[in-house]
Amino acid sequence: MHARGNMLVTAHGPISAGAPALTTTVPREYVHRAAHSEVFLTGWQRTGAHDFTITAQWPRSHSFYTATAGLHDPLMLCETVRQTFPLLLHTAYGTPLGHQLSWSRFGYALNPHALQVGWTPAELELRVTCSEFVLRKGIPAAVSLDIAVFREGAQIAVADTRFGCIAPAVYRRVRGERSDVRRVFAAVPGPVAPLAPALVGRDNVRDVVLGREEGAGRWPLRVDTAHPVLFDHPVDHVPGMVLLEAARQAAHAVRPPAGPVLPTSMDVTFHRYVEFGSPCLIEARTETSPGSAPGTLRVDAVQDGEAAFTAEVTVAPVP
Repeated sequence: MHARGNMLVTAHGPISAGAPALTTTVPREYVHRAAHSEVFLTGWQRTGAHDFTITAQWPRSHSFYTATAGLHDPLMLCETVRQTFPLLLHTAYGTPLGHQLSWSRFGYALNPHALQVGWTPAELELRVTCSEFVLRKGIPAAVSLDIAVFREGAQIAVADTRFGCIAPAVYRRVRGERSDVRRVFAAVPGPVAPLAPALVGRDNVRDVVLGREEGAGRWPLRVDTAHPVLFDHPVDHVPGMVLLEAARQAAHAVRPPAGPVLPTSMDVTFHRYVEFGSPCLIEARTETSPGSAPGTLRVDAVQDGEAAFTAEVTVAPVP
């Protein structure tokens, strides 16, 4: 779908007044997904110069973003937000397909009481404002997004994020030999032995992204490129969503809860790519800085002695 003014337009033309609304997902290419089943966004509309309304749908059940105690997985919110950026770049701002995205920061906070899995899929509305543009040749090279998320008219979450956007020729120059995606992806070592799923809040060992503990609060990142959701298509570095999942799992593992918990907020900085072929350690500790909410932990991804990713994760018992 795309928007022409304030009229919603589909591939078959404008929707006539009074006609039943027909919906589908946005093209998978616009959200950088290979599988149609992994596309959560269903439409978009411009509401101001840099303001947009995006619609999304969460399935009642998902192979990876599994429900906890009848509540949708907060990481599905993270993936939904991630998809908004390429969608708007390609449709609203004219960025050609083939440009690479680079996550700089991401944060969210949500109301867990609003995550109930209903009798039908959850229909969401994301109200997005884009700002802090850096332009190169008229195309955004970096953009910040502020997002309010609504379900059935009630606000359930807020998120803010910043991405970079890199032209193919520039990306090849910056990444060098690593820009040969298929060669790099084919050479990724097999995954290390996993932690027990119950220790990280998972049911299926396939979904575990932490290896066995290498010291108090330290685990190797477990990279399984055969995972059909986390690695939906070949890439040349560890995706940001894998690191968010590692942060969530580390928050479970460092302080095993008495019952189910949800990550109700994250505040994340991506410092550099996490590369394949070099061990990456996930380190977690309880956050004790002034102003930290109860249940907040600091999680770092460290590779070759440098922090590649830093997150503050707040978890709370399932309501």
